[in-house]
Amino acid sequence: MNESKYVTEETIDRTLVVGRPSGNRGKQESNRQQVRAGAMSSPMKPIRVLLAEDHMLVREGLRKMLDLETNIEVIAEAKNGRQAVSLAIQHCPDVVLMDIAMPGLNGLEATRQVLKALPNTKVIILTAHNDDAYVNSATASGAVGFLLKQTSAHNVCQAIRDVHAGKTFFSPSITRRQARLRQQSPLRSNMTNKKTALLTSREVEVLQLIAEGKANKEIASDLCISIKTVEKHRGHLMEKLDIHDTASLTRYAISAGIIESSVQVTII
Repeated sequence: MNESKYVTEETIDRTLVVGRPSGNRGKQESNRQQVRAGAMSSPMKPIRVLLAEDHMLVREGLRKMLDLETNIEVIAEAKNGRQAVSLAIQHCPDVVLMDIAMPGLNGLEATRQVLKALPNTKVIILTAHNDDAYVNSATASGAVGFLLKQTSAHNVCQAIRDVHAGKTFFSPSITRRQARLRQQSPLRSNMTNKKTALLTSREVEVLQLIAEGKANKEIASDLCISIKTVEKHRGHLMEKLDIHDTASLTRYAISAGIIESSVQVTII
């Protein structure tokens, strides 16, 4: 005769009573309560989140908002892309909420480096801009969520829960527009991403610093490499992208979402 596999209070009671002397009912009741508590209650671990945002006001607002959620825990905060990568490797978060426009190392390249080291971590891109280039570059970098800073607190928390559960989450307006673009021109939106994919992580870092207006000497200092190595990376960039002047490299970096054309701070 097949018995149910589900744990019920009745089966717990039977398990504790069968084969035991009848004179120890107090101990039986105590044991029954302990087993019932273990079987019936299994508190969920909070979702561990790393915040990566260079604007302190926005970062503090996000932390205060997430601190109100019982099943979400902010375990670390980063103010730039390099710090985000370092803290992610150190803390192994479940989810990273990653701004795009951060100095030195942008959120897209930081996302690639985080996911290379921690493939099970989920990354949600957070930005003030909804340009298609940023959305396409975010998905190409491995992000599974894309949120506008103008979004509601409810959507931010829902996005964290959804990506942690293995889903994707994009701001509704972006989802609708991306669907239209794929129908109209499925190939055009991927051309810039394919070019960027040819670049190494170091080349993307150099490209960002060039686009930020830094000279070779400054780039060398920031990345702890020689000026000659910077020049070598610059040459590779121009060759791979078929771009041969700094102004055009900067325009490409903007179109690819590597830097933002302007920084807009929105308090949530």
